[in-house]
Amino acid sequence: MAAVTAAEGGLALFEYALLRAVPRVERGEVVNVGVVLYSQDRAFLRALAHVDEVRLRALDAAVDIEGVREALDAVCRACEGDGPAGTTSQGQRFRWVTAPRSTVVQAGPVHVGLSSDPDADLTRLLNVLVR
Repeated sequence: MAAVTAAEGGLALFEYALLRAVPRVERGEVVNVGVVLYSQDRAFLRALAHVDEVRLRALDAAVDIEGVREALDAVCRACEGDGPAGTTSQGQRFRWVTAPRSTVVQAGPVHVGLSSDPDADLTRLLNVLVR
């Protein structure tokens, strides 16, 4: 499949993963709290987050909500290239964000799709899968 550049319009391949809060890693229960979307064809990498405190507290009444928000903020900033992440490519940052880890915020499996507007699809995915 040939890459579609932004100037050409049309559909471009993208990859995305849900960001999940895991308040008690040992239990494996998760709440979707964000989405990260990457399109190499469109030079696009961005994450959006939404924390539903009620849903998180249903899994763990003592969950560190501020810690979850801070972890999500760090993911969003890394996607934007802030800090040391700025020295890496978007693809490297996406792979780092979606790598398996045992922390309070984890990425789910990577999925693929086609989009003519990755920013709009990121918002749509957040609304459908997180909110």
